[in-house]
Amino acid sequence: MRLKTLALNASEDGFRMAADLLNQGELVAFPTETVYGLGASALSERAVAGIYAAKGRPSFNPLIVHVGDPKDASLYARVDRLAQVAIDTFWPGPLTLVLPRLEHCVLVPAVSAGLDSVALRMPNHPAALSLLRASGLPLAAPSANPSGGVSPTTAAHVRDGLGGKISAILDDGPCLVGLESTVLSLTDMHARLLRPGAISRDALQAALGQTVEVPGDEDVPSAPGQLVSHYAPSARVILDASVRPKGALWLGFGPASLEADISLSEAGDLSEAAARLFGALRELDDMAEPDQIIAVAPVPEMGLGVAINDRLRRAAAPR
Repeated sequence: MRLKTLALNASEDGFRMAADLLNQGELVAFPTETVYGLGASALSERAVAGIYAAKGRPSFNPLIVHVGDPKDASLYARVDRLAQVAIDTFWPGPLTLVLPRLEHCVLVPAVSAGLDSVALRMPNHPAALSLLRASGLPLAAPSANPSGGVSPTTAAHVRDGLGGKISAILDDGPCLVGLESTVLSLTDMHARLLRPGAISRDALQAALGQTVEVPGDEDVPSAPGQLVSHYAPSARVILDASVRPKGALWLGFGPASLEADISLSEAGDLSEAAARLFGALRELDDMAEPDQIIAVAPVPEMGLGVAINDRLRRAAAPR
């Protein structure tokens, strides 16, 4: 059944209407500083099942639960000294913590995809925090797009992918960071970086005072964003194209690719590139003729470039 997807503004009335829908078990997309999330009550089995159905998301892929207060983490997970340091240092912000799930955790099991851990984040976005507080709920909220596709950084991107499948979209303009959160596992004595993002491995190591391990991709994800093929447009993507391949669309970066169809950043600014990445992939996908490829210029593997390249490699992975 196709739904009428309401367009809500980030206003007192918009937050109230969105909160009412969430408390009724409906799905509402909302902005964060990273990307738009598809929110549902993490206390409702029906609502969480609705996320998997609307996205076409594999049931073995866990969800991030968003909270409105740092203290809420201890309601659902075991917060040890290391986790508390990470919370105190980086929340609110683009850091998701995978922590041991409490034995009698009230979050529905589906958010953890059968694992004994739970992924938690407190977003650093006024509209997201206003919605969390208005609803009074922990919100399960993966990116608001069909599973495996390009993540949404505007309300229009959400409507393109999920319009008619969800109850409402709360619009507060484009997302500023443009890449999903860093995911850090602290489920045992080791800190493991499960997904790179705006908060770098170096920053995590400095705050925690210990090495952060970088494991390989897992066949069964222990956190969101670990599927090998992910963030992918319909067109095939190839990487490290210093010049335009014949017949290809070219996504540029830096002054060496000024003739590109779209540039992530002509100046070579990694923050600008991160914010533009998903929107640029969508634009090129719309431009692509059948069987036309999208070639991407090299992006330095440093700072935010680590996270950008992670998303690009997954977009280019075999499907």
